[in-house]
Amino acid sequence: MSKGFASNYRVVVLASLVLLSFAGLGVRLVWLHVIDRQELLDTIEKARRQITIEHARRGDILDARDNILATSRSLIDLGVDPQLLRPEDEKKWPQLAALAGLTLPELAKILNTRTSRPDAVVAPKSPAAGSLTFDFGLGGRKDEEKDEADTADDATQVGEPDANGERPIQWAKLSDGISESAYAAIQQLKIRGIYGNRVYRRVYPHNELAAHVIGYVNRAEQPVTGIESFADFYLHGQDGWMEGEKDGRQVELAQFRSRDVPAADGYSVELSIDAVVQHIVEAELATIAEKYRPEKATIIVSDPRTGFILALANTPTFDLNAYNKLGPGGEYRLRNIAVADMYEPGSVFKIVAAAGALNDGLVTPETTFDCTLESIMVDGVERKLPREDASDHFDHPLSVADIIALSSNKGAAQLGVLLGARRFYNYVRAFGFGSPTGFPVGGEVGGLVHPVEKWDGLTITRMPMGQSVEVTPLQMHAAMGVIASGGILLRPQLIRRIRDASGEVVYGLGRAVVRRVISEATARTMAQLLSRVASDAGNAPEAAIPGYDVAGKTGTAQKAVNGHYIEHHHVSSFVGFFPASNPQVAISVILDDCDENLVGGTAFGHKVAAPSFRHIGEQLIPYLDIQPGIDDATHPAIAMEGGAR
Repeated sequence: MSKGFASNYRVVVLASLVLLSFAGLGVRLVWLHVIDRQELLDTIEKARRQITIEHARRGDILDARDNILATSRSLIDLGVDPQLLRPEDEKKWPQLAALAGLTLPELAKILNTRTSRPDAVVAPKSPAAGSLTFDFGLGGRKDEEKDEADTADDATQVGEPDANGERPIQWAKLSDGISESAYAAIQQLKIRGIYGNRVYRRVYPHNELAAHVIGYVNRAEQPVTGIESFADFYLHGQDGWMEGEKDGRQVELAQFRSRDVPAADGYSVELSIDAVVQHIVEAELATIAEKYRPEKATIIVSDPRTGFILALANTPTFDLNAYNKLGPGGEYRLRNIAVADMYEPGSVFKIVAAAGALNDGLVTPETTFDCTLESIMVDGVERKLPREDASDHFDHPLSVADIIALSSNKGAAQLGVLLGARRFYNYVRAFGFGSPTGFPVGGEVGGLVHPVEKWDGLTITRMPMGQSVEVTPLQMHAAMGVIASGGILLRPQLIRRIRDASGEVVYGLGRAVVRRVISEATARTMAQLLSRVASDAGNAPEAAIPGYDVAGKTGTAQKAVNGHYIEHHHVSSFVGFFPASNPQVAISVILDDCDENLVGGTAFGHKVAAPSFRHIGEQLIPYLDIQPGIDDATHPAIAMEGGAR
């Protein structure tokens, strides 16, 4: 055979190799296009297709005069995909660092880190596609730790591990929330791999103002307390989303966008809270805290004609923008004392027995009782009457008007006995005690009113003077509102209107009547009798406002510890309204344990709470344009004869 031709053996071997190659290629093609086709298509689909979330803006919370109490600020979370960076962009890093609020070494460290440790946690590939959520309530880790964990978890996102077990970093956070203008300047730098995601951060322009009413949302935009939680259905809005494809450089291919659902921003909630009134109240609480250092205190202001709350504040309080920086044991500041804490109301509660006896026609304002008695017969059994306050001693019969004006414990007890246990209990419940008011801030308790079947022998003589019963500050405020409103129990209201994103009112709330408790005539009589309290004929002239007839009642309740009342520890209060003849504003001032820092001993309600009532009222008169009722000189209640203070 000529040397110019290969041997048959070589030809066979070569042909076999070619045929095997084609056969292998054919098998591979069949495998890829038939057997493994769906899996490959799914992989490509996952690599190219992406769902991008467009976050909805949370609605604002407004006060009664459209001042913003809570709003959402549009910011950009800035990040980088280090795999896409180009060497020629390194000269732009100083500008990027300045705009991102980083030092150049800090920026360089992030940009030069391309892979993460082998045991890195895989986070969502798109920071806009999902978020990690935590419980920012009072339990579990402290909020400071949770926020740090939240930041750490979404700061770096990684891909699948390579042969060495290392994961390529696909997203590293550069800045947590830069302004839109700063992001626009960064985009002008045209650095490949740098991109941002629009987010909304909740901010509270007035910091501590109305903190316990407004509540807050955590960093995961989850509502935790207050109106933020109660009205979340209206506030949170509906996120939009876009489904499309991106190329290898993570640039969207607009022609392949298949779905685009726009976000629907949340509705705004308008409250009855007036920021100016709220500021007046909180300034007064700050003065009280500095002067008396109470364990806690609450002030509530409302319109008694409608039940709408104009201001509600507690001390201690907290900054809504720093809810997670309360320090050790600071969680107590988050507690809304006005609805979550119970106390024995003391003499303020005497309005129930007096109103009930008057309403049932058992007494008139002139009906007298012997308040020198030590005991009284109750259902055929002799029961001991309570003591009067140490400064009070009555050596003559007291009229019902005197019992209220001078706050006689023995007199109130006899009014309760006259009503009888069952009838008195029914009035207690009718005034709203023992049930939550339905106030929309969360954490509300219903107080403690034992049924008649569980009363002991002394309850009928102690509850009429405000012992053996526990109430919340808001319940006591609403009960006094029964007298101011003409005998009707109104539900304390906080939300006035719901507005859509364009500002149109979609829902409004008005006066909410719970029930009629006493007749209008009885309410007028009680208002007249209560106006004697804030006069020289009563025990709280400190609450009087010149030119206005003030109606109200003091309370000085000893605190019980382990079932025993203790000296020099009191809950002091003054709850009232004015003008008595035409109520336009109701104010409750309730202070817990001011005794230790009070010069002169016991923190009587007329000493520590009544002056604050007057001070707040005097500031509200010009602001709310409160008109006088009738002149003090012609007021029938003031003109009544009464005993000495």
